[in-house]
Amino acid sequence: MQHKQTLIKNAKIVNEGSIFHGDILIEGEYIKEISESISAKSADIHIFDAEGNYLLPGVIDDQVHFREPGLTHKANIETESRAAIAGGITSFIEMPNTNPQTTTIEKLNEKFEIASKTSSANYSFMFGGTNDNLDEILKVDPKEVAALKLFLGSSTGNMLVDNPEVLEKIFSSTKLLIAVHCEDEGTIKSNLAAYKEQFGEDIPLKHHPDIRSEDACYISSSKAIELAKKTGARLHVFHLSTAKETNLFTNKLPLKDKKITAEVCVHHLWFTNQDYDTKGTFIKWNPAVKTQKDKDGLWKALLDDRIDVIATDHAPHTLEEKNNVYTKAPSGGPLVQHALPAMLEMHHKGKITLEKLVEKMCHNPAILFQVEKRGYIKEGYFADLVMVDLSSPWTVKKDNILYKCGWSPFEGTTFKSRITHTFVNGILAYKNFKFYDVKAAKQLTFNR
Repeated sequence: MQHKQTLIKNAKIVNEGSIFHGDILIEGEYIKEISESISAKSADIHIFDAEGNYLLPGVIDDQVHFREPGLTHKANIETESRAAIAGGITSFIEMPNTNPQTTTIEKLNEKFEIASKTSSANYSFMFGGTNDNLDEILKVDPKEVAALKLFLGSSTGNMLVDNPEVLEKIFSSTKLLIAVHCEDEGTIKSNLAAYKEQFGEDIPLKHHPDIRSEDACYISSSKAIELAKKTGARLHVFHLSTAKETNLFTNKLPLKDKKITAEVCVHHLWFTNQDYDTKGTFIKWNPAVKTQKDKDGLWKALLDDRIDVIATDHAPHTLEEKNNVYTKAPSGGPLVQHALPAMLEMHHKGKITLEKLVEKMCHNPAILFQVEKRGYIKEGYFADLVMVDLSSPWTVKKDNILYKCGWSPFEGTTFKSRITHTFVNGILAYKNFKFYDVKAAKQLTFNR
């Protein structure tokens, strides 16, 4: 499906706070022209009639776990990036807690090499910080690496950075954006011990948000923010899960001027603790899905711009791994294929406008990470584009789930909206559950 020129006609283009009818001319990898009406001037031009459907910038997902290398029984870059483009995600930033972990330049380059051969979506990786790899952190090229990832909770075992002196030194030394997972280890351990004493290993799932509690989140995120203010570091707090934490952030500055930013994930905007009875370990995440009050607080902060980005924290595990008692079932679930349809469902319910959705899933990740020429529908930008039909219902079933793990927390859900076409760097890579055998993806670069 590769043409020198591609013309998309009759689209409702959603970009920079407005929706307008128009055409888009793509030349090679880039958007050449955007206008109310564009005529084909060449015989060698491929024309798509959008038929009045919506055209969005490709989604940039700033937090995924694609499990390669070392954990490829759960997922790999090839399978999950295909699921991503089927979900309208054209660029992803992947996390360092693979096996081996991405805590040296050598291991980082190995992941870039894998992605260059197998990824269907544009890609970058975060570099992992530990208690003892500051020398490696200082070697990282900020034009090639999205950010530095620090785990300030127990999600990843020995990637936990729990030495206060080391933490302050990292915050003071790096020019990279620092992205953090914030849950207080001491609080979680104490809570877990109390529940194990009561229930043994088979703790009822409904207690997950009591163990990985509001206090655990707030203690850790407030400390990280305090340290960022002290050192002047650029801090991005991943996956807020509590209403209380949202009060730590401001909407008084434009995003480009903020030094401290926040993200919310799709599952914290969709599920509540009432869903543990039916979904069980399928909605066991760290940080935990919490109360309706927390969900409402997250939505409020998202819409008033204290929260800047919507992401997935896509983190698949096998069904066998998930079907364990509480203490043995890992946290995390697959989301990239269904995140945009889920948020479009929230649009149908009147929770969010299309313009705001595009701001939080496309524009803002590009601003926050200074991604070069992506996240917008603009002349001169890469043609990462997603066409959506807002009135083409489909139901998530085993036979249309694309994740390697083969399951989804949304299984059985009917979405009103469908991703019909995904263009990556000007090339049609996906159309209505069909993939095209093209190698269009590129490594993301950063304007720093």
